[in-house]
Amino acid sequence: MQFTTIFFDLDDTLYPASTGLWHAIKERMNDYMRERMGFAPADVPRLREKYFREYGTTLRGLQANHKMNVDDFLAFVHDLPLRDYLTPDPTLRPILASLPTRKLVFTNADQAHARRVLAALELDDLFDAIVDVNAVAPYCKPMPESFAIAMQAAGETDPTRCVMIDDLPHTTRAARDFGLFGVLAHHPDPSPDADAVFTDWRALPTLLNGR
Repeated sequence: MQFTTIFFDLDDTLYPASTGLWHAIKERMNDYMRERMGFAPADVPRLREKYFREYGTTLRGLQANHKMNVDDFLAFVHDLPLRDYLTPDPTLRPILASLPTRKLVFTNADQAHARRVLAALELDDLFDAIVDVNAVAPYCKPMPESFAIAMQAAGETDPTRCVMIDDLPHTTRAARDFGLFGVLAHHPDPSPDADAVFTDWRALPTLLNGR
């Protein structure tokens, strides 16, 4: 394998979207914008999506356009009973453990949420580091500056030695544009936004070795 570092997205990547956790997090964002920031209920879904698309995360859009407390926002939106949503995938752990690379979580969530998710998935001992939204501030995925910071955290200087695995096409496209090997997780069909796709984690080692 020519790769030396793999970056893994967290939400809807290390667990499937069908768990409903990310939907619940988005609902918590809606609640925060209504209850803590005073947005009109009818405006919240539109603004949340607008900021997500324009800034990479709702958080970055809110920061850019409104006064807010970042730590309070992150604590509020991730305040969910994770084990009601997440169960360990018995096929995933041995696959990740077998990969002869540095493995980092690279997420637009914060480190506290990432650690709770990894613990619920029983994967918390398999990653070398977590690059979270605070580590790359004021940037976030898919901004190119965020990939530069993540590579620095991994001790990498050559993006062609790195892989980004994410469920969002705009992230894998940005990673590929930066020079990383972009892999779309949970996508059945080839995509112009990624170098490779998979739906079954068991395909990942062959996919990476067969580049």
